[in-house]
Amino acid sequence: MKTILKYSIGCDISKEKFDACISTIDIEQQVVVKATKKFNNTNSGIKEFLAWIEKHIKQRVSITITMEATGVYFERLAFALYEKDFYVSVVLPNKAKKYMQSIGYKSKNDKIDAIGLSRMGAEQNLKQWMPCSDHIYQLRLLTRQNEDLQEQKTVLINRKEAQRFSRNENKLVRDQLDQMINIVNQQIEQIKKEIVKVIEKDPILKEKVEKINTIKGLGILSIATIIAETNGFYLFKNQRQLVSYAGYDVVENESGRRKGKTRISKKGNSHIRRVLHMPAFNVVKYSQGTFSSLYERVYDRTKFKMKAYVAVQRRLLILIYTLWKNNEEFDPNYHKTSGNDELKALFSLGFEKSVKKVAPDKSEATQDELPCKESPEVLFSLLQK
Repeated sequence: MKTILKYSIGCDISKEKFDACISTIDIEQQVVVKATKKFNNTNSGIKEFLAWIEKHIKQRVSITITMEATGVYFERLAFALYEKDFYVSVVLPNKAKKYMQSIGYKSKNDKIDAIGLSRMGAEQNLKQWMPCSDHIYQLRLLTRQNEDLQEQKTVLINRKEAQRFSRNENKLVRDQLDQMINIVNQQIEQIKKEIVKVIEKDPILKEKVEKINTIKGLGILSIATIIAETNGFYLFKNQRQLVSYAGYDVVENESGRRKGKTRISKKGNSHIRRVLHMPAFNVVKYSQGTFSSLYERVYDRTKFKMKAYVAVQRRLLILIYTLWKNNEEFDPNYHKTSGNDELKALFSLGFEKSVKKVAPDKSEATQDELPCKESPEVLFSLLQK
């Protein structure tokens, strides 16, 4: 009998059910499926799942449980397993999909996905999932709700503007749009107040946020969003991991003599990229730290304003991470010896088109009441042109 190195359990989770697969990996790196079963995604189904694990796992070796981050459906099971001290890994669906393609899986159903996740957990050393604290979890719910409300407000304002220039304007429609905009504005204000309350309930969180908020042009909502989406930077060991998580890492497209476009991957947390859109404009406008010089250097080399602002976004995210980790206030007079090294890989290539104007003079307010009527998606859609 071959020595078993590890038990790996894969769980493919949907709204009402989840498929589970138990596999083993031995000293010869062979993965063997031991059992598969479907369970209800309820508290009683999770109890049945735990009993099933105990029945099939006989040897005292390490156990890992791997699942996909499918909306909020995975959270009930992940939290229950975490409380039982299981080693839980939550992977992005795209990562799991690419892995299964790499091992030759052509068909797809819940059972096959569970088997694939089980094999993935057996063969790879995946990171352990850690739940958010209650305060950070509340911030995530509130900041995402604020983002949704801002989007709804933009839609309503656009409809009102279209009504104003239409051939036959309808007073009833215009009045209803005004009422809806007022309601959304009231809800946004409620969300802002609640976010402040949540931050004030946690003394450590409050202290760190206040120190980061010394950056002129960066508001509480933006800071709260970044903290919520990164779980207080808990699992990040360095800046490179954070940059990749946010989708600011570089994707090259070269082969032989052919040189394709090099761009940021955008394979990461879109909420972070979205919320850093306006603060990037503001830290340059208010000449905070080295952001203005960074913007000028990148723009002078590439002649592409949006690329320069993405560089500022990336630097701003790293600054927030550094202040949070060191529990320090922002010092506008602090200068690094050189900012060129980090730019060589990310901003060394040019674009065929340039943008003459980034933001209009007259604009609407978005997150943190900072002026811009352009959608945050504009910043990243332009990079694909």
